[in-house]
Amino acid sequence: MGYNEGVERQRAKRKRVARMKRFIITTIAVFMLVTLFVMTFLCYEVVSLQRQLDALSAKVAVSTDVDESVEMVDDTYLDSIYQVDNTENLLEEGEIPFVYLTFDDGPSANTDRILDILDDYNVKATFFVVGQDIETYGPQYKRIVDEGHTIGMHSYSHKYSEIYSSSDAFVNDYQRIHQLIFDTTGVDSKFYRFPGGSSNSLCNTSMSVFVDYLNSQNVKYYDWNVDVGDATPAAFSSDEIVDNVMKNVVKYKTSVILMHDASNKDATVEALPNLIEALQQSEAMILPITDETTVIHHTCVVQ
Repeated sequence: MGYNEGVERQRAKRKRVARMKRFIITTIAVFMLVTLFVMTFLCYEVVSLQRQLDALSAKVAVSTDVDESVEMVDDTYLDSIYQVDNTENLLEEGEIPFVYLTFDDGPSANTDRILDILDDYNVKATFFVVGQDIETYGPQYKRIVDEGHTIGMHSYSHKYSEIYSSSDAFVNDYQRIHQLIFDTTGVDSKFYRFPGGSSNSLCNTSMSVFVDYLNSQNVKYYDWNVDVGDATPAAFSSDEIVDNVMKNVVKYKTSVILMHDASNKDATVEALPNLIEALQQSEAMILPITDETTVIHHTCVVQ
């Protein structure tokens, strides 16, 4: 009996060891399968995110004829951010509306087309320019000024992450675009438009710091209260662009219209003659921004 009991104990022990081995092997196998599943899922998510980033990059990319150092950002998000207090700017019966056509982001391959159209209608506008290659676009900077339009600053690099990273970065960028305009046209520009507007939420520093600096340079900044909608990825027709403007300018004493001068804004260029004609038929006065222009600021300046 003692022998048999010893054998049974040995058998039982071997069974326990075998069960433990199976348990360990099963646990390891399950762990490996779970790990493989998690890694597969993460890889899928990474690929998916990369596709989304590629899609976003495609939306904000500009044509290759623009200086690659200039980063143009899709301003679609602004539609739900910027607001202007137009309480004292509402047009009263019998008053003549003042309209200011402003073009951001140039000069570009479309600048000469825009200037030709403005010349055809004897209309003056305002161009908030960025830093472009002088050898390529020097004549456009000069032509803007020579033909009686107002030239303003829209930053040198248009790279939000750099311009708004600090006060020093903003000042450095400002000085570059101010000097470029002065060297190219002889104009000591005193007008500025913040990339993204003064209501943008993409800066690491209070916007009031940048505003204070502009004040110290006797520079006025201008936002807008009418947007043609050409910053969105949607392909607006020229008729839709005109409608976007005309439904708003009839409301205000002063309308500062946001448009874009970029090589991929053909619809804006095509809409310009019809827009000018519609404004002239409404008896609006189309003017370039000057020191006497009513300042339009967004109300939600980031603090």
